[in-house]
Amino acid sequence: MSLPHLLKRLAGSLACCSVLAGAAAQAATALEEITVLTPAPPTLPGFAPWILAQSRGYFQEQGLKVNLMAANGGGVQVAKQVGAGTALAGSSVGDAPLFLRPNGIPIKVVAVLGGHSLMQVVVHADDARIKTPADLRGKTVTVGSYTDSIYYSFLGMLKHYGLDKKAVNIQAAGPTGVWKLFATREADAMVATPDWALAAVNAGARIRVFYGDEVFPGLPQAIVASDATIRERPELVRKVVSATLRAMRDIMRDPDAAVGDFIEAVPAYKDKREYVAQIIGAYARDVYPGQAVPGKMDAALLARLQDFYIKEGLLAKRAPLDDFYTDRFVGGDR
Repeated sequence: MSLPHLLKRLAGSLACCSVLAGAAAQAATALEEITVLTPAPPTLPGFAPWILAQSRGYFQEQGLKVNLMAANGGGVQVAKQVGAGTALAGSSVGDAPLFLRPNGIPIKVVAVLGGHSLMQVVVHADDARIKTPADLRGKTVTVGSYTDSIYYSFLGMLKHYGLDKKAVNIQAAGPTGVWKLFATREADAMVATPDWALAAVNAGARIRVFYGDEVFPGLPQAIVASDATIRERPELVRKVVSATLRAMRDIMRDPDAAVGDFIEAVPAYKDKREYVAQIIGAYARDVYPGQAVPGKMDAALLARLQDFYIKEGLLAKRAPLDDFYTDRFVGGDR
């Protein structure tokens, strides 16, 4: 081939590459960049729906480039930043707006990730003294904090058994101490999420579990957005909800595949496959099922929770349920 001909072909190839690069750049800039906050590192297996929605391209299919970030300060900071518009949406717990809106944080639940409570009461398998939660009287129990929904659900469980918080030595130990103190037997029980229960198991504890749903149903993780975002940018909210719920349904259908994709997306867990499988399996089995319409709020349960919190003095007054959630993004009737 002559040199002029070769140069001509090379120029054509370069032009083609330039066109493709330009198209790729245009596609990338077409994605709308948003921030979604989690109360702890989003790479934890408990946040698998968000990670899989990102790694499987579900957010991208919706035209979104999602920055998943942990809010310094946990769930309250998630709510504050979402309410202030710093982030478009965030991961919270389904009844969190009951407590946050009266304190001037204008957020609503826009999707609930599952039909069962996150709350579990975990005891040592060989502790014959504790046959039911009623036997926690006088025992030491760790909780993450005194200001989250998991703790409030635990108070509801105690109430069912005729106990109040004064009957139990409850210690707020933070998201790590809650299971470490239990695993080292410095606590008789802990109020846990599936993640914390499995962390204790991996630290050597042998456990028995009392599920919150058995006596005092609570709400699981939820997606929250601000009033302003719901009003002014509803399509963005719908896209986040759609992609995340799609990933949740994937996990329920095929937890094993979800585990593999999660580890590929978060390589730090490549040597901890069994641990990831335990957590994702627990959510797929114990938390995500139970919704006739995936993502839809259980309004009757929310009302029951509000009544309980008012009766216990945790809330000052009743407010319309419409203040706390909307089902418009999950195919509900509102």
